[in-house]
Amino acid sequence: MRSRRKRDPLAHPEELIPHVYSYAAYRLGDGPDAEDVTSEVFERAIRYRKSYDQSKGEPVAWLLGIARRCVDAALNARPRDQTELEEIAGETSIEDDSVRRLTLAASLAQLSDRDQELIALRYGAELTAGQIGEVLDMQTNAVEVALHRALSRLRAVLQDDEVETSPRLSDAWQV
Repeated sequence: MRSRRKRDPLAHPEELIPHVYSYAAYRLGDGPDAEDVTSEVFERAIRYRKSYDQSKGEPVAWLLGIARRCVDAALNARPRDQTELEEIAGETSIEDDSVRRLTLAASLAQLSDRDQELIALRYGAELTAGQIGEVLDMQTNAVEVALHRALSRLRAVLQDDEVETSPRLSDAWQV
């Protein structure tokens, strides 16, 4: 009779840290908030590592489940009128990259929490649809459909913002 050895979910943290940090940074912005959440995730993971069940998924999915709760707590701890976007907007920069990031951040903020979550897991944490399914307890095809719809909504918001912010022809001729 063979005994099944439990796999240590934190055996190779160097492979997991970038996923957790990227997810946190995507939701909270680069910097100290994302670093704090990443640290908190690994502190909790160390404390509760015996609760990890390898039959329920990969360690990255387990850690991102913890990260989701930590990010939600960090977002709820922020003052209601303070957003990452407002902090960034206070900095003066004319770089095209900054404008794109601000536009994207503002557009993402208009999406539902679920859409933001899906996009953050896919592009922030760089997870596959299967891995996102493990984190959110969804079927892979349901994740793919939900992500496709979330991206369609994001494109629509971006297009609406582009139309609203583009200068009108009549304004261009006024001096």
